Amino acid sequence: MIDASKLLGVEVMTGHWEFTYGAARVQEVVNKDLAGRIEFVAQNVKTADFGDPVFKAYVMREVNGVPVAIVGQAFPYTPIANPRHFVAEWTFGIQEENLQKTVNEARARGAHAVVLLSHNGMDVDVKLASRVTGIDAILGGHTHDAVPEPLLIRNAAGTTLVTNAGSNGKFLAVLELEVRSGAVRGFRYRLLPIFANLIEPDPDMAALIRKVREPFEAKLAERLAISETLLYRRGNFNGTFDQVILDALMTLKGAEIAFSPGFRWGTTILPGQAITLEHVMDQTAITYPYVTVNELTGATIKSVLEDICDNLFNPDPYYQQGGDMVRVGGMQFTCDPTQKIGARISGMTLGGKPIEAGKRYKVASWAPVAEGVSGEPIWDVVIKYLREKKVIGPPTLNRPRLLGVSSNPGIA
Repeated sequence: MIDASKLLGVEVMTGHWEFTYGAARVQEVVNKDLAGRIEFVAQNVKTADFGDPVFKAYVMREVNGVPVAIVGQAFPYTPIANPRHFVAEWTFGIQEENLQKTVNEARARGAHAVVLLSHNGMDVDVKLASRVTGIDAILGGHTHDAVPEPLLIRNAAGTTLVTNAGSNGKFLAVLELEVRSGAVRGFRYRLLPIFANLIEPDPDMAALIRKVREPFEAKLAERLAISETLLYRRGNFNGTFDQVILDALMTLKGAEIAFSPGFRWGTTILPGQAITLEHVMDQTAITYPYVTVNELTGATIKSVLEDICDNLFNPDPYYQQGGDMVRVGGMQFTCDPTQKIGARISGMTLGGKPIEAGKRYKVASWAPVAEGVSGEPIWDVVIKYLREKKVIGPPTLNRPRLLGVSSNPGIA
């Protein structure tokens, strides 16, 4: 990805999943591999001891003769949503006050336009734009929203454009700013869909991809099973490929209940298509893939679900961490997103019987954030399950019963 990014011509970036390779590896890449080619900016990452900046907060670029400041905002909840021990000596957070100082400094240095390159997520960026002044545009990520027109967010000193260009190379956002007399006076924005099959591949990029894939091509191409249905990942509460992962955990680990993270990435499988080993890696390849099996009380299970649910549905965007609801296999429950934490989850049952607060249940899950956890990688479990099944029929989606959202059909 480093070589591909350089070949693509990326000039400035900020971070999220890069941090799951660990602080030492991130700094090695920034200081060696990216040096002189790609600027890594993140105003909100500091050392835990003295609060010193770890990366550059922003860079200045001259675009068509106009000085532009590009400020970085890394994913603020990295130590919560991902393993804290990967970045134990760094702090993150939104860092509003420091961001305002950074913007003011860039303006004082002569920036006629200030752009925030953000991995906050759309809702967080909207709130941020209403509270921090001097930012002309926020080009955001994390929540994978494809925003066709920027939101115009008013604040104490003017207006900030907030947008998000989807994910996985599906769109290219093109923002043109009209700058006159030292300030932005207008803009033009286009969200261009990328029809990859209609675009002739760049020869150099195609050659790099072939070189990187060649040692693993045969293994990745192994056909594990045939899908009789559409297998997808995206959905607030579950997806058909998520259900396959849950079924694999419960079947091979002998668990009554399974949890799978609400990740949003992975290739969709069409009906009649072979599921290859590469497809499984698309869905599961992270740096902490370990499967764990634990006995949890009913009270603990409810607490876990309430905590994750609050990450999604807290009315204050600054308490939302993005991602989707944890996928749950085996047990049924009711969810009311309009309630407060502690009252959103109810009606938990297993096999038609109520989950008991003091009773222990065998629960399989993966992607643990605690330090020192090891185990079988999730991809090995799913690969074995698919090889044994050979044919994957339409899975029965285990979704919660939703309350209080009848006017919002998209929430399911």
